[in-house]
Amino acid sequence: MPRVDSKGRIVLPKEVRECLNITPGTEVEVREEDGKAVVKPKNSPDEILERMEQIVNEASPNREGTASPVQGADPSAHKHKDAVQRRAVNHSE
Repeated sequence: MPRVDSKGRIVLPKEVRECLNITPGTEVEVREEDGKAVVKPKNSPDEILERMEQIVNEASPNREGTASPVQGADPSAHKHKDAVQRRAVNHSE
């Protein structure tokens, strides 16, 4: 059973980390929900871009012929996404 140390830290059990794909360097969201601490991995840049595209599609059903927000994204946004992915891969090795 994990214990909280004097600095408020806990170690997530290996089974939980593997199930949630939490590797060293993974950013997580920690919040209180119904009297429980909930730990959730933050979304990857790809998931954020996919969700943005989904929101645009839902908000504008007549957007045929327009470019995908991912395709039209600023090149620096793609560089940032790639850098975050590289960092995540390097930390997991």
